[in-house]
Amino acid sequence: MDSKNTAPDISYYRLSLTDFLKESQPELLIDNAFIAERADTAAETYSQAVRNGSNQIEAGEQANAVLFQDLHFSTHNTLTNILWNEFSDLIPEEDAKSWAILLFPECEHVFAEYTLSDDFAYEPEYESLYTELTGVIANYFDEYGIQ
Repeated sequence: MDSKNTAPDISYYRLSLTDFLKESQPELLIDNAFIAERADTAAETYSQAVRNGSNQIEAGEQANAVLFQDLHFSTHNTLTNILWNEFSDLIPEEDAKSWAILLFPECEHVFAEYTLSDDFAYEPEYESLYTELTGVIANYFDEYGIQ
């Protein structure tokens, strides 16, 4: 936070986004341009909102909306949940997040078949995605003898 006007600066938004991505979109952590652009846009959104008369809370909400836009549906969390729900006999719960990172390249083509949005988990197509991903993971485990 900037001590003069208590407005978050770009580093605040960069750190917020990076922390979020570590947990739910780790495949995006290597995209420094994306992170920098989002942080810069969020900081500018905050400043513009304050200039337009919004209070700090409202400006922060607007900045966060920009910062996290289209990131609420997590491919990583989806894979982790499938591992927890469908493969708990093979993959210990504490290892599921690491396995999700490993499995993402194997599953990326399935995700590409769907129009993912922030609310995708609540769409009817989510069940089809879940089923397809479960099949891909099962085939991967069979192929590599993970039993």
